[in-house]
Formats: sequence, structure tokens, C-alpha cells
Amino acid sequence: MRPRLAKFIFVTGGVMSGLGKGVVSSSIAKLLQLSDQRVSCVKIDPYLNYDAGTMNPIAHGEVFVTEDGGECDMDVGNYERFLNQDMPKSHNITTSQVYSTVIEKERRGDYLGACVQIIPHVTEEIKSRIRRTAEEESLDMLVVECGGTVGDIESLPFLEALRQIRVEDGPESVAFVHVTLAPSIDAVGEQKTKPTQHSVQELRRIGIQPDYVAVRCEKELEGPTRKKIALFTNVPERDVLSCHDVGTIFRVPHVMYDQGIVDSMFKKFGKVGLVNTSNRWADWTSIVDSLERPGEDVKIAMVGKYVDLPDSYVSVNLALRHAGASIGRSVSIDWIDSETLREGSLGGYGGIIVPGGFGTRGAEGIIAAAEHARATDTPYLGICFGFQLAAVAFARGACGIGGATSSELDSSAEDPVVGILPGQEGAGMGGSLRLGAHEIELTGGSRAEAIYGARSITRRHRHRYEFNLDYRGRFAREGMVFSGQSDSGRRMEVLEIPSLRFFVGVQFHPEFSSRPGSPEGAFGAFVSAAAGI
Repeated sequence: MRPRLAKFIFVTGGVMSGLGKGVVSSSIAKLLQLSDQRVSCVKIDPYLNYDAGTMNPIAHGEVFVTEDGGECDMDVGNYERFLNQDMPKSHNITTSQVYSTVIEKERRGDYLGACVQIIPHVTEEIKSRIRRTAEEESLDMLVVECGGTVGDIESLPFLEALRQIRVEDGPESVAFVHVTLAPSIDAVGEQKTKPTQHSVQELRRIGIQPDYVAVRCEKELEGPTRKKIALFTNVPERDVLSCHDVGTIFRVPHVMYDQGIVDSMFKKFGKVGLVNTSNRWADWTSIVDSLERPGEDVKIAMVGKYVDLPDSYVSVNLALRHAGASIGRSVSIDWIDSETLREGSLGGYGGIIVPGGFGTRGAEGIIAAAEHARATDTPYLGICFGFQLAAVAFARGACGIGGATSSELDSSAEDPVVGILPGQEGAGMGGSLRLGAHEIELTGGSRAEAIYGARSITRRHRHRYEFNLDYRGRFAREGMVFSGQSDSGRRMEVLEIPSLRFFVGVQFHPEFSSRPGSPEGAFGAFVSAAAGI
């Protein structure tokens, strides 16, 4: 018999997408971690893409990169920030990954001539991946978030697999948390319960009775609303949870704890004890308080390609706020579309940041923003694409190379100061970038070394183009220093202009390493410079 050690918490969603299942999942996991449980999270994405790598950030949100090079859903970033632990790419399961494995097994003959079907073959593969994560990591509890909305065709095999786990492990080992919505109609002023009622009915129709209903609402769930939801969903009133708006998502664990979810889960799972009121709980509260504490605003202009959806840059936004909280300042971010950037629109900001991106659209606006920062000595932080186009701007403005560009923008350019990675010519889009954590050597005495307090760091990457070493000497003569390198000096990772207050570009993605209470170094230094500290 297979040992059944881990408890599973399955988080589903209803009514509509974007309700915050990832925050609810992360918050539950954080509370369990603070209760001395060994816990982690898994995100199920029912879409047919193999991973999030080729998905448009404006439609889907940012692509989060793991240490081991996974291109994952942005909720994986939430898990890392809440739990302060790295997630491997295996913690993001997609339909394509599951079906690819099933088809490979069928081709090898692993199914011994059986007619391969959704049940049992696909559902068994889903269950196997979930159980393997819990067993290999020796977890006490695993929170599994099922993406999409109940009723979506593509999510049905996953929900069926989760239902089967409860049958196999028993209700004392599995809890279902269903995230729904109680909208308030302004004209009426009443919290409406019908969307939640219908969503839970759909979930029950496929054989799943939720143990908890987490209700998203603008204001705290009212008593009559809670009572009505309990009546029509067959969930005890104490387990109908108000997930109302708060100042920061990192406050949600407190909101859920105050409603008794940990005590309730421990009783359900037969565990004895309450939340450990240890230093970890006090430390977490202190971190959250610092994020909500008002302070003098630091105005930052974020010039990017995907500003229509703030979630496109969620890790950058949060990293800036982590950095601001560490110096007692609030960070005010204006998202500026690089495609429509106008002359004079960057005045009055304490700093300019350019996050990652791909493609030609809006590139000239980013180049103009980098040149403005250099010419006006405005603190600048360029990340990945922002690093590359800062180099282009410097080539044009400081080195006099009028035709300087990136081969991503013009494949036939005479002066490609940024070129494609060796071996990337003709490569497909999916999974072909330079991905994951790589070691970076920093130059002694440089600003980069001062930022990180070390001569060597490891950071995550996601790029296909990099600085062309043929131009390094000319850049150096005009005052730009490449103070971070990798692969024995073959790749440039950090650029800086020492003569300016703060002008730094990094080829890697520092935002993926930032945590509440522990801001990533480049962000901390940039926000401090923007604040005049």
C-alpha cells in the first residue's frame, strides 16, 4: 500500500477568472507554514500551451521564471513571495504536459494495448504528478490551485482527478476551497449571492462538495450574506470566508486566520494544535505592516510595452514596493506605454525603470527613455530588454554610432550592438531562451559589487539577445562599465555609468528574486537613488 502522509488542499474557482485564487492559495499555504507545517504549492493550468513561455503578457499576465528555468504562470511567483522558498518548474502543471506524457507512454506500449482514455489514463497521470510532488518533498500539506473557472471544458479532467484523490485518501486528508464572488450592485447596495450559489452547484454537479467557500467581495462579507451562502452551498457558516479588499495581498493570511480557517483545517485533518505564535508569525506581521505603512512617495516612471495590464509586470511592481518599504517610503508607479512616449513626459520622476520585453513595438520609446535618463542624470534601472536598449541608447548618444540597434529590431543592421545568442538562429519560440539561474561575476570596486555586497551572485534569466562584445572597447572609452559577466566573460550581465548618480542595466531578471522584507539588491539601490538617499 502506498503511504498516505501528505494532506491536500485543492483550491478551485468559480464565477469568473481573476478573482485571486493564487492569493487565496498562497495565503492558506503561508498560514500552514507559520503553523510549523512543511508546505508547498502547485498551480494547474488547463490551457493547451506546454508552458507560459509563448503567451502574451497582456492577455495572461507576466511569465514567471523559476530557478530551474521553468516559464510558469504568475501565481508561482506569488507562492515564492509568500512562502519565501523557490518553486521548481514541476509545480506548474499544464494540459499539454500531461497529455504529452500519456501519449509518450502509449507509443512505448506502457498501457499494454489498452484503449487510452481520459479516465483512467489522463487522470492517473494528473494524480501521479500531484502525489509525486508531495512525496518527493516530504510535505505535510500541499496546496493545489486549479486554474480556470468551474464549468470550463478544459478543466474537467483535472477536477475529476482531484475528486478521485478525495475518494482514495478519504475526506480526512483532503479539503476543497472554492473561491467565488459576491458582487455589490451600487443601486441596491446589497451583496449578491446568486453567482456563488450557481458556481457551487456546478462544482457539486461534477461530484465535488467544497469544504470552504472563500468569497471575494469589496467590503467584508455581511452576516446575512454569509448565512445565505452557507444555506445554499451546504457549507458550515464558520467555513464561509470573507476575502474582502485589503491594503496589500500580503495581509490576506491575517484576514483568513482571524476567521478561523487554520483551526478548522487542523480539526478536519486530525491535527492537534493551533497556529504557532512564534517569531516567524511576528516577523511576517512586521513585514506586512511595513508594506502598508504610509510614507513619502517616490515617483517612478515604468516605461514598458505591456502597460495595459499591470499584471504583466507584477513581479517588478512588487519588487519596487518591497524596496520602498525597506526605507520607509511608498512607491508611486506610473505605467507609461513606450509606444506612445512623448518628449517631456518623463520629467518630474525620481527614477525611470524599464522592465523586460520582446519585439520591435515600442522599442524606440524605450531607447528614448534610457537616453533621457542619461542626459538628465535621472536614476535608471533597465532589466533585460531595458539593459539591451540602454546599450543601444548609449551607442547612439554617447558613442556617436547613429545606426546602432539590436538585431532583434533590425536583422540586417550594420551596427548591432545587441545580437542574438549563439545557436539561437532559427530556434523556435517555446522553451528556447536562455532560462533560469546562472552565476554572475561582479567587478571589484564597481557599483554592482556595492549593490550586492559580493563578487558573485546567481540570478534568473529569460532572453534571446545579448550585448555584442565587439563594441565593448568603444563603450568603455565613453564611460560605460560592464561590471557583471558570466560564462567566463563571454556574456555581459551588468552595465553601469559610474559618472551618473545611478544608471544600471541588468541582463538578468532581479524581480524574480525579490521577497517581502528582503528586497532584491538592484531594486533597493534604485529606489534609494530615486528617493535621493
